[in-house]
Amino acid sequence: MVKSMTGFGRASSKEGNERSFSLEIKSVNHRYIDINIRMPKAMISLEEKIRGKIKEKLSRGKVDLFINYKNYGKGQSLVNLNMDFAKGYAKALMTLKEEFSDFKDDLSISLIARHPEVIQIEEQEESLDEIWEEIEVLLDESLKSMVHMREFEGKKLKEDIILKTENINNIVLAIEEKSFVIVENYKLKLEERLKELMDKVDVDENRLAMEVAIFADKAAIDEEITRLKSHINHLRNTLDLEEPIGRKLDFIMQEMNREANTIASKSTDLEITNLVIDIKNILEKIREQVQNIE
Repeated sequence: MVKSMTGFGRASSKEGNERSFSLEIKSVNHRYIDINIRMPKAMISLEEKIRGKIKEKLSRGKVDLFINYKNYGKGQSLVNLNMDFAKGYAKALMTLKEEFSDFKDDLSISLIARHPEVIQIEEQEESLDEIWEEIEVLLDESLKSMVHMREFEGKKLKEDIILKTENINNIVLAIEEKSFVIVENYKLKLEERLKELMDKVDVDENRLAMEVAIFADKAAIDEEITRLKSHINHLRNTLDLEEPIGRKLDFIMQEMNREANTIASKSTDLEITNLVIDIKNILEKIREQVQNIE
């Protein structure tokens, strides 16, 4: 199945839950699979699981995943009071007050509490297993949405590539028809030219046949046309495969372009040269589309 590498998906937790997650995933074309994940540090240990889940669904593309998280539950943090340290700190401050009685006194509870060792806030660790259960469901949902978009875009790409391929095939058939008369036309022009240069002199038929044979060998494009037809069939068959086909299509494009260049280099006929230019123009458009196929 043809799939585009461009897609987007989103999923969010239901309202009313203690924990709220929102996931956004997007992808664009890339030579390989490149996954970038942005999520809270507390969930960093889940990264490999998330990557594995994405790779089950996608084989190519630059993928960006954004995970936002909020916890509305009570008791997320514990406040610990270090009373022994507070008493010792207060005692030390009182000693300073007695020692430096001439200075302004600003000793207060807020001053003591301001010391980081007096009141400590401890973040409660949440269950990563519970978080993964929620994340996995949302990840599946967002991936499903994105894959559906990639399949839809891929379908459109396939339809357009098939249409362009038919145009190429028609041009190849036109080149094939003209290739049969190139040698014959060359022979006639050569005979006419020789008659003009050697009026009333008999033309050596053997020599003429040899010249025509040499030209025919140099100008023959039968093999290139046959290979182009084969590549066209291979392209059509590849578009129907139920697997990632982007790299295969890219290789086929290179081979088709190579055959078109060879035909152009051999051609002595202006019409055939122009037809090859048309083929190369269409191939370039297909190649750009193929760059976005998974």
